[in-house]
Amino acid sequence: MKIDSHQHFWIYGSEYAWIDDSIAMLRRDFLPGDLEPLLKENGFDGCIAVQARQTVEETEFLLKLARENDFIKGVVGWVDLNQPFEVEDSKLKGIRHIVQAEPIGFLDQPNFRAGVRALAKKGLTYDLLIRSNQLEEATRFVQAVPEVKIVLDHIAKPDIRNRQWEPWASNIREISRCDNLYVKLSGMAFEADWATWTSDTLAPYMEHVLACFGPKRCMIGSDWPVCLAAGNYGKIIESIESLLSDDDATAMLGGNASAFYNLTA
Repeated sequence: MKIDSHQHFWIYGSEYAWIDDSIAMLRRDFLPGDLEPLLKENGFDGCIAVQARQTVEETEFLLKLARENDFIKGVVGWVDLNQPFEVEDSKLKGIRHIVQAEPIGFLDQPNFRAGVRALAKKGLTYDLLIRSNQLEEATRFVQAVPEVKIVLDHIAKPDIRNRQWEPWASNIREISRCDNLYVKLSGMAFEADWATWTSDTLAPYMEHVLACFGPKRCMIGSDWPVCLAAGNYGKIIESIESLLSDDDATAMLGGNASAFYNLTA
């Protein structure tokens, strides 16, 4: 299966205060009927729907959409990892917390780490959403929970717009040494200059991540609809695919995501 490993759905409302004037085009509903034709046009068989709100209702909303739409192959939801939880739904594949909005040191908390560690016993994965200045903290975190399958979202959001390289590059190399960590080649165009970026803009960042993680631990995600600030769905996907070798493409365009999230056809 060819899988878009990272996208979102929402019914727009006051909970989305992070959608400011600079991305006003996102101030509307984005639902399965909007995404399905884009997936088909670009040869995708399905997608992973990822939470955008930190509520149990968000998880239930995404699971309902997944039950109603076969192309949604899995859900990365949200639960309070500081408390015991039970979710019995085969479409729930993982959990995410929006750590990029948390203070420095959040990932060092013993209770949070214990909650993440419990995911492995439930057969669930963890999506790690951070900014580049949190990479050292994230490395300690990933090392502390080796039994959990973790994927780093958006290559840790380097400031591509201002050509940030270090310490992002060195920290990516260090965190990639954790065998339980995968990475999503997603969200890169959003971190670049929306008006001028090209695949050449993204190439050094993507090539560095590939060199560090290897093609067996990388997967592609559109970050739709957030990506629409930087370009249409086809442009986003094409810019990433154009940088893949034929040998790596099959795994990175779906095989790795299918294995990581334990997807079925």
